[in-house]
Amino acid sequence: MIRIIGIDPGLATTGWSVVEFDNDSKPHVLDYGCITTKKGLTVSERLCEIYQDVLELVRKYKPEYAGMETLLFYNNQKTAISVGEARGVVLLALEQSNLPLSEMTPLQVKSTVTGYGKADKKQVQEAVKMLCGMDELPKPDDAADAIAIAIATEVLVSREKKIANSTSS
Repeated sequence: MIRIIGIDPGLATTGWSVVEFDNDSKPHVLDYGCITTKKGLTVSERLCEIYQDVLELVRKYKPEYAGMETLLFYNNQKTAISVGEARGVVLLALEQSNLPLSEMTPLQVKSTVTGYGKADKKQVQEAVKMLCGMDELPKPDDAADAIAIAIATEVLVSREKKIANSTSS
């Protein structure tokens, strides 16, 4: 068994998931949701809230690994900056919690979960629902993305373990 926290960072909404994988890599979603910050707060207050909530999630669920998407080029510079700031406080919380982190691009996450790197939000939700045996589509999008990130992280971690085992024998 392995427990992974997946995080889809954003200043207004940070999606999160905690997914446990059995020995056959079958995902079981323990919980998921979003950290939402109020628009009226200062940026530093919003970042502090994200940081504290991520620390609380790590304390509560005790994951062994973390996964998060890398920040890619955004058309909107303001969005890129705020997502980068949110990523920064999440990275700090994970580092202070001594959690190994896997980062991947949105294309890698979508390819791993749907088989198609340019899948849309609905396709990701459908794939997550099917892979995790969920009764309903996981919502909102940010939370579904966080589940997909946890699944993609498990694939990377399992691959790294297999490589390490094959080179040590």
